[in-house]
Amino acid sequence: MTILYGVPGEGLGHATRSKVIIAWLLAEGHDVRVVSSSRAFALLDKTFPGRVLEIKGFHLAYKELTVSKSRTIGLTLRTAPEALQVNFRQYRQLLHGFQAEVVISDFESFSYFYAKLLRVPVISIDNMQIINRAHLDVSVPAAEREHYDLARYIVRAKLPRARHYLITTFFELPLRLRYADNTTLVPSIIRPEIQAAQPSKGDYVLVYQSATTQGDLTAILRQIPDQQFRVYGFNKDEAHGNVLLRPFSEAGFIAELAGARAVLTNGGFSLISEAVYLHKPVCAVPIPAQFEQWLNAAEIEKRGYGRHFTAITAGNVRAFLEELPRFEAALSAYRQDGNEVLFGRLREVLADVG
Repeated sequence: MTILYGVPGEGLGHATRSKVIIAWLLAEGHDVRVVSSSRAFALLDKTFPGRVLEIKGFHLAYKELTVSKSRTIGLTLRTAPEALQVNFRQYRQLLHGFQAEVVISDFESFSYFYAKLLRVPVISIDNMQIINRAHLDVSVPAAEREHYDLARYIVRAKLPRARHYLITTFFELPLRLRYADNTTLVPSIIRPEIQAAQPSKGDYVLVYQSATTQGDLTAILRQIPDQQFRVYGFNKDEAHGNVLLRPFSEAGFIAELAGARAVLTNGGFSLISEAVYLHKPVCAVPIPAQFEQWLNAAEIEKRGYGRHFTAITAGNVRAFLEELPRFEAALSAYRQDGNEVLFGRLREVLADVG
């Protein structure tokens, strides 16, 4: 089949997950074109040269550690004219000699609108749809209720009336009855490099921070001198006592993730999923005002895989480390056969729409 695959440019989580599926689709004999933006475009273009078109995407603006709605709206409005021109040129390029039979979207809008304009079936593959299509099993506190309502509204409006929704998740929830016929929950997408990694229990905690405006992180971690920390996200190569700042290195990061005794991160889905797959306890501190991150962190704590805190403090990190044996015991029961469940279900869905 000819497939158009849409990948958001914000962050690299969508790109690393989509890369796995795109490679599988190509191996299955499908002709795949990809649209993406920003850093995700660069990563995918390097992996699949000649198959990726760059579009202008949507970007999040941060104010301290919180996603700023006003700054994001301002950034979007300032870049909208150029984005429309670029996306229109890419749309014309797609129309020239390429007619997609199906569109797969990882929470990406350009490919979705392309599909609706040409009346092409859409398959959604992402983790976000669980917010709208499943019954949550955690209590949403009053402080998160507005964020939950907003997130559910956005998710519901993002890719409406797709042919099928494949929702990747490390926690299974009951589907809402109205969505049960065209929605399937599947295990999280795990990169081949993670599947090939040999987990071991080292003497350090792996730390990842995507919003690097928390400049006091090193000082906080140095308050726990009896524990070693290896920190990614600042793209520095520095030693500060028991805290080592690491430069960006995918191979280095995977190796240190596999060897860590635990993981300290925000609420990002990709790293948490990989940590759970490798049976690494997780201390999750979600970025404020991002409900999806809050949900991932809440599910980590509910299932006994780690702790969920609202801030990184020395006391919180110590409390997490003291309970590592309990988290390890809970994680030992987690099982996942790579990406085989997802691939099998996607093969069935493609056959149905073909």
